[in-house]
Amino acid sequence: MDVQLAYGKKGLSLRLDDTWNVSVVEPLYTPGVTDARGALQEALRNPTGTRPLRELVKNSDRVGIIFNDITRATPNQVILPAILAELEHVPPEKITLFNALGTHRPNTEEELRQMLGDSIVKTYRIVQNNAFERATQVSLGMTSLGHEIWINRELANCDFRILTGFIEPHFFAGYSGGGKAIMPGMAGLDTILGNHSAQNIGNPRAIWGITHGNPIWEEIREVALKTGADFLVNVTLNREKAITAVFAGDLDQAHEKGCEFVRRTAMVPVDEPFDIVVTSNSGYPLDLNLYQTVKGMSAAAQIVREGGAIIIASECWDGIPDHGLFGQLLRESATPEELHSRINQPGFSKQDQWQAQVLAMVLLKAEVYVHSDYLSAEQLRQAMLQPAISIEEMVQSLLNRYGKQARICILPEGPVTIPYIRQTARVV
Repeated sequence: MDVQLAYGKKGLSLRLDDTWNVSVVEPLYTPGVTDARGALQEALRNPTGTRPLRELVKNSDRVGIIFNDITRATPNQVILPAILAELEHVPPEKITLFNALGTHRPNTEEELRQMLGDSIVKTYRIVQNNAFERATQVSLGMTSLGHEIWINRELANCDFRILTGFIEPHFFAGYSGGGKAIMPGMAGLDTILGNHSAQNIGNPRAIWGITHGNPIWEEIREVALKTGADFLVNVTLNREKAITAVFAGDLDQAHEKGCEFVRRTAMVPVDEPFDIVVTSNSGYPLDLNLYQTVKGMSAAAQIVREGGAIIIASECWDGIPDHGLFGQLLRESATPEELHSRINQPGFSKQDQWQAQVLAMVLLKAEVYVHSDYLSAEQLRQAMLQPAISIEEMVQSLLNRYGKQARICILPEGPVTIPYIRQTARVV
């Protein structure tokens, strides 16, 4: 059996023994729209739950357009020109583009040009969120969970805010897109830490595919509404990263329609857990580092048995990465138990603890082996993971341990597919 895993920009081919007990689980394939620019124009002129974008924005308005950073596959170079065409009555100097970094590193000028195109970078002012600099933020009060809302000051001062992004299942916010453009995208560190607290991450409803009743999603929505989420432009993508649908208009109504679309295509039930799950992290750009790779591990963990094994292929050209505290948090603990216990101590609050917490939860359930062209065996072991030089040989080694009839699942597209056990709630 030949299987192609999403890996980097080129993919990774696997050749598995036909005698192995293998199931391949993929999302329902949806072809891309034939005219992406036309589909965006139609959605902007006939949005859900509100008037056309052109009618909502005055030529005197200070307009903020939020876009995803380099870690997301959002086709900014298609979405932004379509939006700007509807805002041709607004002078370019009245429009600011906001890079929703959250706590990620700033993008380089080369990356911005790659993401947006030379013309947009040359014409419009770009502000990259700095979650760590309080002077760039303004307080908008408290959330219902008691967390202070710190938001980028320039975004808050805009008269009209447009949120862009793409919708896919998210490992603790339920689905991406929607209000995530503002929180964590344009939020301050304290607000992000409060939302991504150990208590919230550990909540049974903070998981793939759940929004209402999920404390993380609920607070994200609350912060977005308090900041002013005036118009949403979200898309869905297929494995080729082509736009399959556009959801624009009112934050709640448009995002819910998009989530329902993704729910029908990406959420895949299986009957029982597997001994071995082989997956990816959806390829470029999501598999740029180990931090992001936790998402693919979490998706696989939903259907692996207790004590089973996950093998994940993730290029990780950006390393652990060096920025942030994720790598440090992993190196400071000797075992997943120690890491999980430390993060859950009262008062513990550090950047990237949420990703480390999810990784610890996965490791408490299953062994994790990583195939990467850029991470060394030592780096992986310091992160409490094991290297897998050859995925085929790793599977054979596990079969020697588990028995020839061990059940194997392949998730070729990684967390683009969210499998779950029928009649089962949260697994990890």
